[in-house]
Amino acid sequence: MTAVLSEAQHERLADMLVSFKLPTVGRELVQRLVAAGHEEALTVVLGVLELEAGDRHERRVDRLQRASNLPTGKTLETLREDRFPKPLLAKVRELATGEFLDRGGNALCFGLPGVGKSHVAAGLGHALVRRGRSVYYAPTYQVVQDLLAAKRDLALPRALRRFDAFELVILDDLGYVQQSVDEAEVLFTLLAERYERRSVIVTSNLVFSEWGRIFKNPMTTAAAVDRLVHHATILEFAGMRTFRGPEPVPAPPGASSATDAATVPTSEDQGIPADHPSATTTDDNNYPAEAPAKSRRGTKPATAIRPGTAVVSDQKLAGAAARLVPPTKPIALPLDRRNSIRPNR
Repeated sequence: MTAVLSEAQHERLADMLVSFKLPTVGRELVQRLVAAGHEEALTVVLGVLELEAGDRHERRVDRLQRASNLPTGKTLETLREDRFPKPLLAKVRELATGEFLDRGGNALCFGLPGVGKSHVAAGLGHALVRRGRSVYYAPTYQVVQDLLAAKRDLALPRALRRFDAFELVILDDLGYVQQSVDEAEVLFTLLAERYERRSVIVTSNLVFSEWGRIFKNPMTTAAAVDRLVHHATILEFAGMRTFRGPEPVPAPPGASSATDAATVPTSEDQGIPADHPSATTTDDNNYPAEAPAKSRRGTKPATAIRPGTAVVSDQKLAGAAARLVPPTKPIALPLDRRNSIRPNR
């Protein structure tokens, strides 16, 4: 221990040398520099080692990113947090620290299609890669097919060792595709091999009670669920609207309800005189009504237009129909009485 370096700096220096696989340098460097009277050089050595550690980390992250197969763009930074419950976001941030990887924990994401399960799982993968953790992301069906092909080639142990090289395997969309008995067997083998040693993140739209459709056998299903749930963090995407649906239209300022927001402006709102041909009126419920149409017997009563009904003129409808429906040629019917079409009596 020297006066030049603080206790924290001394520990940092020793940790970096160990991470560089230089244990002998870590034991002898400080002692020999102090004995030679070059204590001031320790600060320079520490600075150089910090640069080396930063460069090594960047190269490792770049290498892990290429091997992760993670979809680009689906990060936690691009996640629309306003559409997620706060308790769910708190669990996601806790998982992003990577502490669950140290104990071989899992994370299970359940919810309807389109609520952001895959985005959250991929975002966690990106966050962990930036921390220097090894991650592999793939759809479940792809992983199953790779393992099944390896089993047919008598190379299943080698394929499992390849997955074992990753601290975290993300299995996306578990249960979307019906699996055969052989496919369910290799999937269970993968989960069993990683139990309490390596971590798994699973996204699925099936609750545990429906996992019998995946593993085909009740005992296998119970064993798979038991291994996944043990040491697992469960993320429930419940009560959320799908991201793939249309965006809600905000109500204008001053609208007290959805009916007010959907009300079509009348002629008076637009500054059109009431006696103008294009003027519109409203009924007692403030719904826009058609202008009275005159006939031989008098004035035709106005028909109220309910909210959500599109008002289109007959000329526009005729023009749209002419553009969408191509002209057809008359069909020549056969003259043979036996083959002719007769109306139902």
